[in-house]
Parts: sequence; structure tokens; C-alpha cells
Amino acid sequence: MATALRLLALLGAAAIQGGYSSPGPGPHSYRYFYTGVSQPGPGVPAFSIVGYVDGELINHYDSETGRMEPRTEWVKGAVDAQFWERNTQLARGEQPTFRADLDTLRGRYNQSAGFHTLQRMYGCELRDDGSKGGFYQYAYDGRDFLSLDKDRETWVAADDAAQITKQKWDAERSIAQRYRAYLEGTCIEWLGKYLEYGKETLQRREPPRVQVSDRPSQDAGLTTLSCRVHSFYPRNVAVVWLKKGVAMQQETNRGDVVPSGDGTYQTRATIDIDPSSETDYTCCVEHPSLAEDLRVPWKPKSNVMLIVGAVIGVLVLVAAVAGAVVFLRKKKGDYKAAPAHEGSSSSGSNQGSNICVKA
Repeated sequence: MATALRLLALLGAAAIQGGYSSPGPGPHSYRYFYTGVSQPGPGVPAFSIVGYVDGELINHYDSETGRMEPRTEWVKGAVDAQFWERNTQLARGEQPTFRADLDTLRGRYNQSAGFHTLQRMYGCELRDDGSKGGFYQYAYDGRDFLSLDKDRETWVAADDAAQITKQKWDAERSIAQRYRAYLEGTCIEWLGKYLEYGKETLQRREPPRVQVSDRPSQDAGLTTLSCRVHSFYPRNVAVVWLKKGVAMQQETNRGDVVPSGDGTYQTRATIDIDPSSETDYTCCVEHPSLAEDLRVPWKPKSNVMLIVGAVIGVLVLVAAVAGAVVFLRKKKGDYKAAPAHEGSSSSGSNQGSNICVKA
């Protein structure tokens, strides 16, 4: 626990060169994620740490490289020269702790050897209304294990196995008090400083692009409308389908917001509809880069296009029938080809042959 507190303090309170101004409108977040696995493998290190500011990866450590390293250029200027070495040593000290904790929890849950994960997650945020928030929690095998009730300065156990840890940590009240002080004070302060150093990246605004399409649904007779929203920054976005201007919150299926690979984000929202009963659907997008919400209507395929397609089909059929008639006449000798032009010549290898006849 002492090692964890020191590492948390250093990650959030490295020496920063110069001051900072108050960040712009939120929300803004500063978060860390630790992961330990019982059975590491290729691409899955035994222990790793990643830090994010506003969803932007700023640093990374794993047991394979054995180094805490920057993952964005601007963070290099935000911390002092000794930051990376200090945190490398503390991260290395966390590895055996996570390994021991995994063994302990496997015993509590009466599990045999296998693949298991232990995660620690903490962070703070500045919200749109100026309020502040913070969290500190643990998860085991992807399920909640233990979390901090910051206001009451107690720990909340998710199950009986977590009760043992809760009782130990509640007995030492200073643990919760120190984490609360960090989340409400130091974490928020350094979030502001990181936002200042990374403002060209973190506080930029890239408006979303929206593409609406449709396809047959897996349910017979229905159509799936898809709204792809991409090329936007920052990450926070709201997407919903409207029916006659009314938000269909429950009916809208929202995908995860994921990186696009070029520094922006993308997401998708779908809805299943009966195209024969209602066609007034619009994709509505809200994003910090937009002065007002962006609405892109779904335009069903026009009946005129269907008619044009049918006419083209008939013409193709008529042409095919006519071609068949000409072919049959030719076979009967009723059709005679015009004589070839006199003096014609060809440099090709088939000169003088009759494989290409011009009518």
C-alpha cells in the first residue's frame, strides 16, 4: 500500500516547469489503469500501467520493457528530467505486489491455476458545471471488487471475498483519507497543469463528420439505420436517432467511442425500423466542437429510382430477345454479312482469318 501511494503521488505530482492557467470548459479527466495477469503471454505482459489525460495516452509501463515511457510529445516538457526514472523504479516495485495479490484472490475465490486479472483504476475530472469528481477502485477478473466511497472515507466491497480487504483498510482510516486528498486536490491541480501543457492537442476541437446508411435487418421485414460519426475530437460525444424529432433513446443502439488512428475518434449508432410505416428518422449528434446539434436525416430510396430500375430491366430483356432473333436468323442463312472492305490489312497474327466479321 505504501508503494502504491508513493507511485500515485509521483504520477500525479511530477515537477512541472512554469505555471498554468485555468482549463477551458470540461469535462476533462486524468486517469490511470494498472493491470496484472496471472498468465502472461505474447502481447500480454504480466503487469502494465497506462495514464490518460482526456482520453489521450500520455505514458506507459509494462513488465516486458521495464520502463515508464512517454506516449505523447507534449508530456515530455511537462515533467522534470527525473520523472521517468523515479516512476520506473516505483512501477517495478508494484509488480510483485500485484503478483502476490493475484495469488491471494485466487485462494479467496477457491480457484485453480488459470488466467486471472487484477486491475486498479483511479482518476479525477473537471465537469462542465465546474464541479469535481474522483474515483479509486479495484476489479478482479473484470468484475467489481473494491471501491472508495470518497465522501464517507470508507471502502465498498462488491462481494464476500472483498469484505476481508474492506475490513483491513477501514481499520486504517488514513488510507482512505490520503486517497481522498489526492483525488480532490493534487489530482485536480495536475490535471489543470497537464491541460495547459497539452492544450494544443487536448483542447483542440475537431467537428464530427456524419454518414447515414441503411441495410436489411436481421429481423425479417425491418431495416437497420446506421449513423457513423467520425473524425471528431475530443472524445465525448452524444449520438441518438430521432423519430419525427423525438429522441429514441431506448431504441438507439450505441457503439463504443474508439480511436480512429489519426488522433480523432469515431462511433456508430443504429436503430431498427419498419420502413413501411414510418420514414421520418434523423441522426442527431452533439459535440463540444458544435455550436448546436448536428442533424442528418435518413433518406429512403425513392420509388422513382425503383421505376427507373424496372424500365432499364425491361429494355435489357428486349435487347436480349432481339439479339436472340438475329442469331437464329443467321443460323438459318437468312442473315448475310457485308463483304469486307477491299485492301484491308492487319499486322496481327490472324490476318486473313474470318474470326471478326463487320456487318
